[in-house]
Amino acid sequence: MLAQQHYHSFKDRFAQWPVNIDVLSRFKNTKEQQATLDEIKNGKLDIVIGTHKLLQTSVKFHDLGLLIIDEEHRFGVKHKEVLKGLRADVDILTMTATPIPRTLNMSLSGVRDISIISTPPDKRLSIKTFVRNYDLATIKEAVLRELRRGGQVYFLHNEVKSIANTAEKIQELIPEARVGLAHGQMRERELETVMADFYHRRFNILVCTTIIETGIDVPSANTIIIERADKLGLAQLHQLRGRVGRSHHQAYAYLLTPPPTALSNDAIKRLEAISEAQHLGAGFTLASNDLEIRGGGELLGDEQSGHIQSIGYSLFMEMLDQTIAAIKSGKTPNLEQTFQLNSEINLRIPALIPHQYLSDVNERLILYKRIANTKTETDLELIQVEMIDRFGLLPEPVNSLFKVTAIRQKAQGMGVCKIDFGPQGGSIEFATETQVNPLVLVKLVQKFPQQYKLVGAHKLRITHELQAPNTRITYIEQLLETLSVKN
Repeated sequence: MLAQQHYHSFKDRFAQWPVNIDVLSRFKNTKEQQATLDEIKNGKLDIVIGTHKLLQTSVKFHDLGLLIIDEEHRFGVKHKEVLKGLRADVDILTMTATPIPRTLNMSLSGVRDISIISTPPDKRLSIKTFVRNYDLATIKEAVLRELRRGGQVYFLHNEVKSIANTAEKIQELIPEARVGLAHGQMRERELETVMADFYHRRFNILVCTTIIETGIDVPSANTIIIERADKLGLAQLHQLRGRVGRSHHQAYAYLLTPPPTALSNDAIKRLEAISEAQHLGAGFTLASNDLEIRGGGELLGDEQSGHIQSIGYSLFMEMLDQTIAAIKSGKTPNLEQTFQLNSEINLRIPALIPHQYLSDVNERLILYKRIANTKTETDLELIQVEMIDRFGLLPEPVNSLFKVTAIRQKAQGMGVCKIDFGPQGGSIEFATETQVNPLVLVKLVQKFPQQYKLVGAHKLRITHELQAPNTRITYIEQLLETLSVKN
């Protein structure tokens, strides 16, 4: 029915243009469907709007140029790959209020472009959401409140085998109500009639399954009661909640669940997320929560959620980011070096943010992470300025932290994997693919044999003694500068 709604919308928008538009769905008979398929094949249709029927092998496109996938979360990876395989150079635009974890993960990683529309329609109100234990008194109160103000109610029961009994129970609970029934196993014409009757307010309670998730807009339906909400996904709950509040009236959503002891941890997280994100345009926030709860899925497989078990999610994302950055810069990804070198620097000096300088533990952890993630000295300087502005002049341990971080940045760029240097000397270890010029290293050892000695092919031992912390920092800075010389 959503395809039909899009069809009429497109008809109105392109009325003044010579554009041929048709729809392909199960609400058309066999003869009508075949006529539409022939027009698609012969190129007589400019725009075709359809359901999953567009995926069947009998659909042959004459010259497909643009594919728009609405409600993207309702299509599996295999569905989208079939559509994409129709033509190699087809442009694809996917639209959804709640992208699936795999799609969102690919967008955040830079594999796909993403645009966010967070501005709600004019005069639209946010939907008040309540999570409650299943209780007939709560159901009766919610329904009667809506009916008394002249509205309509969705009651969602997502089991076809018992939905008729549920409808009878609702009728007995509220005798004055007019109850209708809708589910996916009904015949096409019967389902179409029920939805049309509900739209025209011939009854005021629709007991239904999740078939209404992408149904037609019913402006007068402003209360939805979802039974066993704990069984539904986060994106699904958000989409179902969006069936109400389609006008300027205040809408209400009741999520009914068993007692908390019967709920899984993931179900509790989903219900907490949906109840907290009640503001308009919360779809991206909920999709981000869904990504955290279910995992980012497989980039090269067909799993739309789940974690990469073999190497760990964080490492996988680091490898992915590095590969994408290399491809974007026109370089060939180094498959041997699967993740970025992380240099270890130990100069045996206090390099930290003291409790006396910043007492908030969370704030200290955030700053440690920001400092560790910096890529350039400019980034470090900006954080230094910010900390001085917020917390005062930097104590010596914080200054040392910034200097050590600057040394780490330099070392990573040179392919130095470890620097261990204390009052009595230390060593420097080089990665397999280091940027240090071997000739410069050999000349340094030959010139100062008492201070430097090569141990194997990847380690330089330093016997120079320096007691003062600041002098050790300066010494390592100068040594790295010497080793970075090309000739």
